[in-house]
Amino acid sequence: MTPDRLAMRVRPGRWLMILPPLLFLVIFFLIPFCFAFKISFADATIAVPPFSKLLTVAPDGHFALTFTLDNYRYLITDDVYLLSYIFSLRTAFVSTIICLLIGYPMAYAIARAPRSTQTILLLLIILPFWTSFLLRVYALQGIISEHGLLNNLLVALGIIHAPLRIMHTTLAVYIGIVYSYLPFMILPLYATLEKLDGTLLEAAADLGTPPWRAFLDITLPLSLPGVIAGCLLVFIPAIGEFVIPALLGGPDSLMIGRVLWDEFFANHNWPVASAVATAFLVLLVGPIALYQHYQMKDHAP
Repeated sequence: MTPDRLAMRVRPGRWLMILPPLLFLVIFFLIPFCFAFKISFADATIAVPPFSKLLTVAPDGHFALTFTLDNYRYLITDDVYLLSYIFSLRTAFVSTIICLLIGYPMAYAIARAPRSTQTILLLLIILPFWTSFLLRVYALQGIISEHGLLNNLLVALGIIHAPLRIMHTTLAVYIGIVYSYLPFMILPLYATLEKLDGTLLEAAADLGTPPWRAFLDITLPLSLPGVIAGCLLVFIPAIGEFVIPALLGGPDSLMIGRVLWDEFFANHNWPVASAVATAFLVLLVGPIALYQHYQMKDHAP
């Protein structure tokens, strides 16, 4: 059988594998995004729905297309949106770095543990997913509050004399994001580190390479796919987080998810909220698409 004929037989099978996630993305992401993108060019009105129509039919039967760019100009001129974007990027970036610094040693330890112990350790990592995300954030609120478990324990041990103010601060947002998204960093790192060939480290040790040098030259470069996957899995949801800043953060913790909520449900300004969401998506997806483009270019034969 010729390679072309074989490729023709394999291609329908590939499409059958791709079709379910493709339909899911089209129905639950692309179509809603198209609606939001359309609304971002409308004007806010006191009506149901609260935005003007882009395409109207005149009495003489002609179609009239009316749209505005004022919503996007408003994002540039109002400092609230720029500051929320910057704060969201900074919070997500710092939280991702903290998750990486904590999650890498944990994933490495799990990958080097005996097989029987690995199952127990992975179960402990996955266990938080069995409870509600909102419930976990509320539980953390009870731990770090002024009279919560953490402050009571530190006061009882004599480490501090007055309760620490952690709630409604930026520190509480960092703690909440790291606490909630740390498993998303550990699991892809473990999957990569567990597949590493241990004989490479043994060969490096036989050649007199110190352990730290073997880690930098062998383990770290080979684990970069897991590092990138874990960072993306933490950074992408963290940058649009709403629940954690709303429950744990203060008035200064103005992330873009919270701004979107206020525009949609408090101000009922759907066009501006749609413009915020569109700009946010471009800001987030653009660098990721560029990274994947150059990544595929580097691996091309």
